[in-house]
Amino acid sequence: MKILLTGVTGYIAQRLLPVLIENGHQVVCCVRDESRFHHSFPQHAIQVLEIDFLKSEQMELIPRDIQIAFYLIHSMSTSSGDFMEMEETCAKNFCKGIASTKASQIIYLSGIVNESTLSRHLTSRKQVETILGGGDTPLTTLRAGIIVGSGSASFEIIRDLVEKLPIMIAPRWLETRCQPIAIRNVLEFLYAIMGREDSFHKSYDIGGPDILTYKEMLLRFSAIRGLDRHIWVVPVMTPKISSYWLYFVTSTSYSLARNLVNSMKVEVICQPNQLAEMLGINLIGYDHSIKLAFDKIEQNQVISSWKDAQSSNILKGGLSHYIQVPRQGCFIDERKQKVIDRDLTLRKIWAIGGKTGWYYGDWLWEIRGFMDQLLGGVGMRRGRKSASDVVAGDALDFWRVLVANKEEKRLLLYAEMKLPGEAWLEFRLDEQDILIQTATFRPLGVLGRLYWYSVLPFHGFIFNGMLKALSAKP
Repeated sequence: MKILLTGVTGYIAQRLLPVLIENGHQVVCCVRDESRFHHSFPQHAIQVLEIDFLKSEQMELIPRDIQIAFYLIHSMSTSSGDFMEMEETCAKNFCKGIASTKASQIIYLSGIVNESTLSRHLTSRKQVETILGGGDTPLTTLRAGIIVGSGSASFEIIRDLVEKLPIMIAPRWLETRCQPIAIRNVLEFLYAIMGREDSFHKSYDIGGPDILTYKEMLLRFSAIRGLDRHIWVVPVMTPKISSYWLYFVTSTSYSLARNLVNSMKVEVICQPNQLAEMLGINLIGYDHSIKLAFDKIEQNQVISSWKDAQSSNILKGGLSHYIQVPRQGCFIDERKQKVIDRDLTLRKIWAIGGKTGWYYGDWLWEIRGFMDQLLGGVGMRRGRKSASDVVAGDALDFWRVLVANKEEKRLLLYAEMKLPGEAWLEFRLDEQDILIQTATFRPLGVLGRLYWYSVLPFHGFIFNGMLKALSAKP
């Protein structure tokens, strides 16, 4: 079948894409920024379209001969604009585009709705479902709660809390019950429901076999990891304080933390249905789903991470608009060093950041990340998806990867921290095995210039030490 897949650079769609292709389907991938999408699939199996669903005029690009469409567009983590308004606009434009195709089914992954008073996140999901269901193309909605898998927002937030805090003074929403589901089961449901006419115009709650409070999830996670953790729930934490608690302890952004806290106050328990039995799906328990996630992490096989989602307004024009590093009106710190072992240096460059660190003055990088957090930025908490490889579009601490080309021996990063200007950091090996390390800053007004001169004293030993460490043998 010819399938339209939206949200392709998102967590779920990146996992679903190989499943579709491995089963012989042709997939039309809709991406807002083509430079962020990388794949190694055969050309006959995949077509990539650069479409922004916020722009109605681009709906004409959708092929007319698609047979099934997956709607996997979510905007909850955005820090720019109203995500509810954005999701409504995207859904309406999508319906407009699908109406002129041969699609026989839309499949939408939504959130479980249990209460009449919902968070803005769940209200938005329900609103999108209503919009999609109002068109002529039959809609099948799968509603999930907490999704557990390597790289998922829920998994990484729980992991941060458990691994960083031996003792937690936690808000009362930790007593809220939910029904987590393994990412493997989510993908099985999404794939198996395709083309099932008995599912048209219907919605199904999907969840794993365990119903747990968030506190139980944290404690069971810690037990699996062999960590002794203690949690005390207190009623005095307001939603705002809870949001800041998540923001400073975990790798989530404040906007996502705020929306998550509001959602976590609502129980997300599946309404009974026979969908798993009907589709022949064996549900995976919470404990086993955690073990499966760590298997992927330990094997360095994390396909997608929620941290790579573009959650700021900084790169809204697309990565390609920032690849040409400016020279005019910029402050430039360029350093060069002869490399002793080219292959070793390249491996070091490709492993920079995250747990590896920045090879020199890591404590100063951490201080800069904490300062960014205080200003509402991403800080250093995102780390990196893979320990040894990066591709364009990946998040890397408070940077975004613009170029990661091993043939050209070039890694180009763009700063997503809060700055009075724009910053690039580039590593490049030339043909004479000279490592060229360049920091470029384009200031915004007088404040930008003052910022550059204030950090200039630190550049001398931080950048020089990093350059020497990258160039030398261990």
